Amino acid sequence: MSQYDEGHTIAGWTGCAVATVGCVVLGLGVVMVSVPVLAGGGAVVLLGLLVTWALHLAGWGKPPGRRPREEWGLRTRDLSARDGHPGCVGCRLAGRGRRAAVPVVAAAEPEVVTADAGG
Repeated sequence: MSQYDEGHTIAGWTGCAVATVGCVVLGLGVVMVSVPVLAGGGAVVLLGLLVTWALHLAGWGKPPGRRPREEWGLRTRDLSARDGHPGCVGCRLAGRGRRAAVPVVAAAEPEVVTADAGG
């Protein structure tokens, strides 16, 4: 195992494998000059993106940034994924990790001071 958290996760490897297959199909579509094969390759690449996102949301990805050393294993599940990761675009797109709305407090009306006309 390396000394650095390189982000090796089930979500990352699965998404990379699916996207690689999609790129191969796209390459075949270019060589064959076939629009249906190109469309199929693009669909497989998109499927790779969706699979990676779904696995990340299921806890098989990793939060942005470095993880503690004990969480570097490939099969380590991220238990914080359910609440959403701060700064994670994928979690925000899924509606996770949003902060609760801060209640707006109405400002008090300023006190009006009038001069006393009487003496």
